[in-house]
Order: sequence, then C-alpha cells, then structure tokens
Amino acid sequence: MADEPPQEPKGPRSPKSPKSPKSPSSAKADQSEDASGAVPAASIEVDETFEDNDSALGDALSSYTTSLASSVEDYPMEHGRRYHAFRSGRYSRPNDERELERLLILHEIMTSAIGHRLYLAPVEKEKIHTILDIGTGTGVWAIEIGEEFPNATVIGNDLSANMPTFVPPNVKFEVDDVESEWVHSQKFSWIFCRYMAASILNWPRLVDAIYENLEPGGWAEFQDFDLQYYSDDGSLKKDDPLLVWISTLLDAARSLNREPNPGSKLEGWVNSAGFKNVVHKRYKIPIGPWPRDRALKEIGLHNWTQVNQGLEGLTLRLYTNVLKWKTEEIMVLLANVRKSLRNPNVHAMFDFHVVYGQKLE
Repeated sequence: MADEPPQEPKGPRSPKSPKSPKSPSSAKADQSEDASGAVPAASIEVDETFEDNDSALGDALSSYTTSLASSVEDYPMEHGRRYHAFRSGRYSRPNDERELERLLILHEIMTSAIGHRLYLAPVEKEKIHTILDIGTGTGVWAIEIGEEFPNATVIGNDLSANMPTFVPPNVKFEVDDVESEWVHSQKFSWIFCRYMAASILNWPRLVDAIYENLEPGGWAEFQDFDLQYYSDDGSLKKDDPLLVWISTLLDAARSLNREPNPGSKLEGWVNSAGFKNVVHKRYKIPIGPWPRDRALKEIGLHNWTQVNQGLEGLTLRLYTNVLKWKTEEIMVLLANVRKSLRNPNVHAMFDFHVVYGQKLE
C-alpha cells in the first residue's frame, strides 16, 4: 500500500490544463517589492485545526496519472528506474512513467502558485510568432501554450523524448541539449525556461544564449525553485530527517556544479545578460496541507504527493553515484523522511521564483 498523507475534506484535483492565462497584473502576490526588486512572499498561516488522520490518498494518486509514454528505446536502467540516453548522465532524475506523473503534479503546483496561469510575462499575442520551451519534460506547457497561441510555432526541447505524439499542429518537440551550441535558424519571440534546478552546468551562459536567440522586443521567462526546505516557525529542525535528506541531496548536486537553488539568482543573471523591464516574484510552496488558506492547502497537498512519490527517483542516483551511499542506507533514510512528511507539526516549504525580462529593440 502506498504511503498516504493526511486527507482534507476535499482531496487534490487531478492536474488539468490551466485556463487562458490572466493578465499578469492580477497575479496573486504581494505587490510591494523588496530592495532586490523581488516581490516578497508573505508568511503562510498555519491551520491550527489540521490533524494527521492517516486517511487514504488512494484513488486521488491514480487520478494524477496521464499517459505520455515514450516510444524511444535503449534507455539505461538504474535501481529499477529508467534514465535518459541522450548525453547520458547529464540529468540526475529518471524519465520513466512515475517521474512523468510527478512532473505533471509539479505543473499543477507551479501554475496554481501563480494564480492558475502558465506565465506572467506581459507578452502581446499578436507579436508572438515563435516560442521555445526549454526543458519541456512532459511537453504539457508547450501543448497548452500552443493551444493558447494557435498562430505561433512552439518548439519544446529536452534531453529525453518523453513528449506525447498527438499535439496541436503548431507544436513540435526535439531532443536537444540546451547547454550545447544553439543551431536554430530563427530567432524566437518568446523563450520559456522552467524547473531546471540541479540540471544546468552554467546558468549565466544559458541566460546569455537565451538573450542572443531572442528577437528584438522578445521576452524570456524563467520559473524555478530554490529547493532548500525551511520553515517560518522553526518547526523544521536541523536534525529532522526531511531537512537532512534534502540538504544532503542539494550538496550532491552542487558537487557536480549543478545549482539546486537557481530561483533567487535568476534576477541577477537576467540583468547581467542585458534584459530590461525585469520583474522578479517569489512564492512560498508548502509541503503538506497544513496552511489555513484553502488554495495553499491544496498546493501543499499536491506538493506532499510529488515529494513523497519522488523520493527514490530524486535520491538514488545522486546518493549512490556521487555520495557513495549503499542502497540499504538510503532506504533507511527515506523511511525516516516519510515519517517526517507525515508529521502535521512540521511546516516545511520551499521557494518558487518567477523572473521575466525583455530584449529591447
């Protein structure tokens, strides 16, 4: 039986395509800015009535599943999980069905966090002709953007060919390494880059390449995490297995020069590349349904699911290949992490950042 989180009166909705993105000016966020220009995220109020009822997530988990099976063969297998073959080893997370399901949950989390929107950049539809989605993953963002911008050509690239076959006629996918030399024959009106934490070797070089491959007047938008867990109220203790696990995991990524916390650094890289009209917003993403706010409670329940479901996939390759842990040691740690995840008195969270900017004409 799968590990189960505390259940709220209404379980998480199955991830679905967000509706047409609303005006960026109506984004759900505190509109006052701090000295760095980032919109600060307010503290999340804890639901004092929340208890761990140990009731079933059950069918709610299966409702997340969307079939986006890849037909590409010869993927390497490690620890019973499938990994990408192109530029093997460049990406530490799996690319199998369980991981695709987790990525779809993350899509729901990220779009919900910014007000059920796909993007925040103030792009003008009539000026958008070519769109590039970097690290497209399941391809869900590219597909939904293709439907929203039917007159634009949308290209999604990734190291793995996990994208669906049946897509809007203006959407296409390609297997590519975005850190290699860009060979696109055209400039793009809009370049979107999301959830590349712990995946990129040289972030300033990538941001520079994005700038160089934009049309004059084009926009770039980055949506990414700082994956370090914390709590506002001190409930996530230094020796908590959840904090020990994630901190060790992030150290392993850093040892490979893969930045696990790019979110808070994006604004600096974007400004250094030459972008103008730069906007930076920060959102707190709870882990578990402990917030009092109903929207954050639902985001937290989705997030609990993707963390719990992704523990082995996120951990095994880095802990064994980089840190040289034995599989048995890892499983003991993860069992304790799951116990911590079930503790309603631990109010853990991490940060999600959105930064967009324009290449002036």
